[in-house]
Amino acid sequence: MAICAVFVDRIKIFAQAGKGGRGCVSFRREKFVPKGGPDGGDGGRGGDVILRADQHTDHLAHLFYEPIIKAKNGGHGRGKKMHGKNAPNKIIKVPVGTIVYQLRNEDPSRTGVCGGRIGENQSDAPWPDGEQMEHGAMDVLADLSRDGKEFLLCKGGAGGKGNVHFKSSRNRAPRQYTDGNEAESGHFLLELRSIADAALVGYPNAGKSTLIQRISAARSKIAPYPFTTLHPVIGVVELGNYRRASIADIPGLIEGAHRNLGLGQDFLRHITRCRLLLFVLDMAGSEGRSPIADLESLRREIDLYDPRLSLRPWIVVANKMDLPQAEKNLRDFERRFPQRTVMPISAEERRGINELKRLIGEWIDQEQQAVAGQAGVGAGHD
Repeated sequence: MAICAVFVDRIKIFAQAGKGGRGCVSFRREKFVPKGGPDGGDGGRGGDVILRADQHTDHLAHLFYEPIIKAKNGGHGRGKKMHGKNAPNKIIKVPVGTIVYQLRNEDPSRTGVCGGRIGENQSDAPWPDGEQMEHGAMDVLADLSRDGKEFLLCKGGAGGKGNVHFKSSRNRAPRQYTDGNEAESGHFLLELRSIADAALVGYPNAGKSTLIQRISAARSKIAPYPFTTLHPVIGVVELGNYRRASIADIPGLIEGAHRNLGLGQDFLRHITRCRLLLFVLDMAGSEGRSPIADLESLRREIDLYDPRLSLRPWIVVANKMDLPQAEKNLRDFERRFPQRTVMPISAEERRGINELKRLIGEWIDQEQQAVAGQAGVGAGHD
């Protein structure tokens, strides 16, 4: 089984729909039928380029190898009023959570993986730094946030008319026809933002990858060095009573991440899709940092990236409680943040995992009840 060695969550592509087929100039030629008249058929319709959100696709790596997407042209018309063949649509599967932008004034030779900055038209978060682009150089076209949702990226051209359409009482042998219409084309940027109920946010080596393996069936890489996780990993947590929650393991953040330091904004944008933030802290301070300083730094980086993320609910997960100094640091932490929910766990020894699942389940139940309540109020006003 082939395994893709590259994770791609942002890529530039060029898409071109199919051109319509040409109309036909033909005259009926049949025995015992003199002056049979025109019988040229119409051209076929060109194929469309369609994006379809697919829950079984988790990255955009397949477009890394095919950044130029072209649909087939429609068939030409033929004699005996035969219509040209309509070209099939070109359907491209993309992950759920893909946002589509249209690039303006783009160099045709530039396609593939990119890291451009987008203008003011945006979905729900700022855009990553990197290659600078003109202000307003992109337009948001679609947000494929639901499985099976489709978006018509480029429409195929209509087929041309055959000479049968140009006959009249004064022009009984027309030789006019029309070419097929040109198809739509353009340069686009596809950006994936992972959709999950909650996100694990923390410094490198805080134990996020170990935690997601303990609470779900996800198999994130674990190693004793920073930045082991290089792309988001989503796991599904079984909460009981046929309930589930999706948790995203976000690569480690460091101070200055909002300025694209470390892995920076390459993966900060994945947090914007998550409704609950779980700050995983090394409560033992095994990396020589203070848990209080870590939380303040993480909150500051998220606020600088997008102030709206600071308004979302968040929970502190105090990890590595099996190590020395963890109990003392936890007491100091709770005195510093007396109003904040803190869940002490040890992902390595599987301590506190069930309590954490219960806490996540309670939050999801409250969120669903709030949404149902708002829907009921809206229905009552109607």
